Amino acid sequence: MRRKILIVDDDKEIRKLVEIYLRNEGFDTISASDGVEAIEKLQDNEIDMVVLDIMMPRMDGIQTCMKIRETNHIPILMLSAKTEDMDKILGLSSGADDYLAKPFNPLELVARVKSQFRRQDMFKTEKRKDESLIAIHDLEIHVDSHEVYVGTKKVKLTPTEFDILKFLAQNEGIVMKIEKIYEYVWKEAYYESKNTVMVHIRKLREKIEKDPRNPVYIKTVWGVGYKIEG
Repeated sequence: MRRKILIVDDDKEIRKLVEIYLRNEGFDTISASDGVEAIEKLQDNEIDMVVLDIMMPRMDGIQTCMKIRETNHIPILMLSAKTEDMDKILGLSSGADDYLAKPFNPLELVARVKSQFRRQDMFKTEKRKDESLIAIHDLEIHVDSHEVYVGTKKVKLTPTEFDILKFLAQNEGIVMKIEKIYEYVWKEAYYESKNTVMVHIRKLREKIEKDPRNPVYIKTVWGVGYKIEG
């Protein structure tokens, strides 16, 4: 079954360019010129992924991403003409799975799209540990159903956040380097992606830690990486 990708950008030429490259790779595409139209298209179509520009009229990419994440956990690739770290952090913090700065190489965009789908597919087919439940203190990770609880409270995580948490929990007590986390979750070689992992860790802590500044679950080992301790 061909996957369908929603392309959201107020620049018609960019939408057309992205459509051409993705269709050449065997994907179906539909497009929207702003966030409001994108939400409508998501409601009326079975969408597998969203390529989403940040700067748009009516509803920008950040607002759109947050709105999508209220009900949907499909992969979101954020695009932006801005290259400052804060713009990247803002995009990832709103729930995006990956980020690409404009002007971009269309072939890199295709590679990023394929990487997200590859990560999804590998998660579905990979050999899991026998335990479908990982329990650490009051934290419960239900591997099969992708559900996470802190005490009795259910926590909503993005697919990327869940994969990071699961990876750390399945390697309880072991310090995992940022490079290793990135390569496991994104299924591609690590390349200057330190901020990407750090942003997702920060967002994860905000959701599962009572005090994100003094985490109980996800510990930082300075200069090395992160670990979960039982």
